[in-house]
Amino acid sequence: MVLASCLIILATLYGIRYSFGVFFKSLETEFGWTRATISTPFSLYIILAPLFAILGGWASDKHGPKPVAFIMGIISGLSLFLTRHVESVGQLYISYSFLLALGTGPTYTLVMSTGSRWFIKYRATALGIIGTGASLGTVVIAPVTAWLISLYDWYIACSQIGIIASLLVLPSALMLKKDPKEIGIQPDGKQTSFTSSVERLKDTRDFSLREALKSRNFWLFFLIWFSYSFCLHMVMSHVIPRIEDLGISPLKAAAVLSVLSGISIPSRVLIGRMADRLNKRIVTIFLALLHTVAMFWLIGCTQMWMFYLFSLAYGLAYGGIDPPITALIAETFELGKVGTIMGTLVLGWGFGAAISPYMSGVIFDLAGSYQPAFLCGGLIMILAAICVYRLKTPQKG
Repeated sequence: MVLASCLIILATLYGIRYSFGVFFKSLETEFGWTRATISTPFSLYIILAPLFAILGGWASDKHGPKPVAFIMGIISGLSLFLTRHVESVGQLYISYSFLLALGTGPTYTLVMSTGSRWFIKYRATALGIIGTGASLGTVVIAPVTAWLISLYDWYIACSQIGIIASLLVLPSALMLKKDPKEIGIQPDGKQTSFTSSVERLKDTRDFSLREALKSRNFWLFFLIWFSYSFCLHMVMSHVIPRIEDLGISPLKAAAVLSVLSGISIPSRVLIGRMADRLNKRIVTIFLALLHTVAMFWLIGCTQMWMFYLFSLAYGLAYGGIDPPITALIAETFELGKVGTIMGTLVLGWGFGAAISPYMSGVIFDLAGSYQPAFLCGGLIMILAAICVYRLKTPQKG
């Protein structure tokens, strides 16, 4: 039930997070704002969300995930309800940029730190299952939002999505518990004593955020998440324009991202299971290098079959790399302050997301081609692989 609740919360709030583009044309038509004006609230949201991830991680460590997730559900619903009444871009900064960042920013940190506490032997598998919510939410919420806009209007659709979010998140939040000891069982659902490997992990001490910040491992994880986010957001923001530059239709171009997102869903679960059976660092290094191979392949893509092959390889790497990385963080810093530490590491992800799309655009403007940008994307994942190799983590798992 905890696993399912985490998945539902992640799918719902991430689906809302990445549905802003569905409202784009409606806001342009309604208010006559420029596209730059409309884009600014989402950019501000992207900046604020990682900051609130730290707050959410700390609150989850201190008070448990149930009250934090419940408050997040209320704030997210309130954000969308207020957004339907905006009349100026300044109001949109408050209702969307600030409130939605407060409501959804801690989502990843909360569900992954909670899942880490409930599983040890099957931790990467569990985190992979939870992580499918990120893709499932985008696949489901965005089309539902577009359908509601076509039936009614953008502001009615906005409030309806807010109601749906509350109906899904609030009951799921009530099912969350901080760790399995609250119901008298051990991690992985065991009714008896820990296995020997778990006993070994019990003997290690938890890290405080201050201690984590002083460790080399923390900054290696920071660079790993930065590199992963940098490469991913480059692909998400610039692959479609690259395909369209070749004279290929927007519909076919969008299909490449659909395949990429689709393959990432089973990849999270399958690679998570593989990481639990094998060495998580080796699996993560392999997937980081698969990112590099896919990006180098993208440089020479000129036909649709080549882009589809890219989407298969990149989708496998992008979906699969997240569970072992997150599991390694829990194993490295233990579980006492894992929410706070993960929330702080999310800043690395946020920096990558903020820098990559803009930098890729600047490179294209200067070079007249995406090839140098895609080369940078591939090289930075080599940096990620090196950082994973340099980690000092438990030898097993």
